[in-house]
Amino acid sequence: MSAEDLTYFEKKAEFVSWCIEEYAAQTAQKADEVAKMFFQHSVIDFLETHYDVLHTQGKQYILGAVTDFMQYGGGL
Repeated sequence: MSAEDLTYFEKKAEFVSWCIEEYAAQTAQKADEVAKMFFQHSVIDFLETHYDVLHTQGKQYILGAVTDFMQYGGGL
């Protein structure tokens, strides 16, 4: 299955999963701990809501937006 074959929902889910893995790697945490933290702090909702913009950005921008969102309750 190629990226073109994924539904919009599947693309968003794949993006959220990528964000969890990348944030975990950047912060030396386990992915399951980051997933729980993202859920508790509504980061998953933030990523899904802003998917159309965020998925077009680079890794540092995305992870910076996540960090800002968690620190300040906002982001972009």
